[in-house]
Amino acid sequence: MKEKITGLILAGGKASRMGGSDKGLIAFKGQPMVAHVIQRLSPQVGEILINANREIETYQSLSFTVITDEISDFAGPLAGLHAGMKAAKTEFLLSVPCDSPLLPEDLSQRLMAALELQQADIAVAKTGEQHHPVFCLCRTSLVQDLEDFLNAGGRKVEGWQKQHAYVEVSFDDNPSAFSNVNTPEELSKLEGES
Repeated sequence: MKEKITGLILAGGKASRMGGSDKGLIAFKGQPMVAHVIQRLSPQVGEILINANREIETYQSLSFTVITDEISDFAGPLAGLHAGMKAAKTEFLLSVPCDSPLLPEDLSQRLMAALELQQADIAVAKTGEQHHPVFCLCRTSLVQDLEDFLNAGGRKVEGWQKQHAYVEVSFDDNPSAFSNVNTPEELSKLEGES
């Protein structure tokens, strides 16, 4: 099953709340955060792509294919998703952010099970009432639709996702897996908890 899925690590943002440091490269428990993400994602997918718009050579040194946004001006996670869908050679793309080092080790399996059961095009993780739209599994056949949405000025991930056959998947048994790091304080707190 995992051979049908390309993993996409979204590392293309500006990280303004982290003083502009590239979040994926910030140390978490002695390794760059992206290394933790790779470790958890690799067993779940056939291939990994990294979407980055800065520090490209550093990301390339991790021995994965690095892709950049085609939509300019840091258009957000959807631009990264678009680049990933264009580059993927598989039927499905699983996207995760570079700053969630505790992501679920069964993320791919649970999203795929729900997507197939509901015959959906997109499956998104949620905990309680909180959606995690960048933790999503989607069909790469939606790439042209996403390109049209972006070219029309659309930037909200959920705004695009909910235009399609869409299913939410509860991870209430593991809410801390979606903890992400936006500030130095959050980094310290997460290191202390995990």
